[in-house]
Amino acid sequence: AENEEEPEAEEEEYDEDDEEEEDEKPMSLEQHRKGIDAIDKKLVALLNERTEHALAIGAIKLKAGEEIYAPHRERLIFERLVKLNKGPVPHEALKAIYREIMSCSLSLEKSLTIAYLGPEATYTHQAAIRKFGHSLRYAPQKTIKDVFSEVEKNRADYGVVPIENSTEGVVTHTLDLFVESPLKIVAQIVMPIQHCLVRINRRNKIRKLYSHPQALAQCRVWLQQNLPSVEVIEASSTTRAAEMAAEDKTAAAIAGSLAAERYNLQILDHNIQDNASNATRFFVLGRKCSPSTKNDRTSLVVGIEDKVGALHQVMEPFRKHRLNMTKIESRPSKRKAWEYLFFIDCDGHFEDKKVANAINELDRISRFVKVLGSYPNAE
Repeated sequence: AENEEEPEAEEEEYDEDDEEEEDEKPMSLEQHRKGIDAIDKKLVALLNERTEHALAIGAIKLKAGEEIYAPHRERLIFERLVKLNKGPVPHEALKAIYREIMSCSLSLEKSLTIAYLGPEATYTHQAAIRKFGHSLRYAPQKTIKDVFSEVEKNRADYGVVPIENSTEGVVTHTLDLFVESPLKIVAQIVMPIQHCLVRINRRNKIRKLYSHPQALAQCRVWLQQNLPSVEVIEASSTTRAAEMAAEDKTAAAIAGSLAAERYNLQILDHNIQDNASNATRFFVLGRKCSPSTKNDRTSLVVGIEDKVGALHQVMEPFRKHRLNMTKIESRPSKRKAWEYLFFIDCDGHFEDKKVANAINELDRISRFVKVLGSYPNAE
């Protein structure tokens, strides 16, 4: 009898489960909205609580004379967030959200000013916002030298300047300014450069095209294929090109989406650069480098003797200490004819033992060595 009753009990339990599943109903639109409202209430409270902690940390830093902005800490936060993120929010979207949260905290801790190579809505402006968020004060400068000067004279807390493009190469003027400047590279930004064809009026035929020489060079093949007979006019910046196109119904410009938005221009074509992986690297200028994150890059400038084998001798400490040299660029020293300086990037932080030993050896065998900065490697 017991054996006969057991299947009946199992069958009843199965039937009950089926009934429970049938009773489950999807949440209604109103229920989802109430759920979001309840979560938002908690989020606002938690964001304010987080900001209070950030403000307390900022006060401690200011009292100790430390820098408010900490690239190494920023890097650790983003790495932790990515590990915590289980989706469906994409990692990059989550980083963008937290970028603005941290930007707000920075602006409340201290009124930070970021100088950058202007005018407004250039790619450098876009890179600065990408690094620091929208809450800080941005000060456009006419030249790269002006950006250095603003930070050196304490009129700006940090500066953002372009250093190289993956298609067109290094910005030599930026390198030259580092030789004499006391400023350090405290962070880097690697930003995809996505050029757009923009104009104010779709109906009229394009007769003139404005843009910066770098942008024109990066879109050379596209222009030959799509606008071979249009008059090309160089502008001082992509933003200035967008402004000029906004004033002329027969003109278009190659510029970024930020410039198009600023001058109410329509984007006719996206991503017209010839190289799909086109990117520009920017440096953030500051007064003090951050501690090591264990995933850093160091930039140096080395002056060598004008003799046979001098460059080979300079590269030897990197080989000896098994340091990956990621870049080497030569520039005239401007002190003596045919005398050159070498700008070198290598993996590691200047306080790391291997890098420090290599720098000491370079100092013994070269005319001079200057550490331009150590900063977290690009994300």
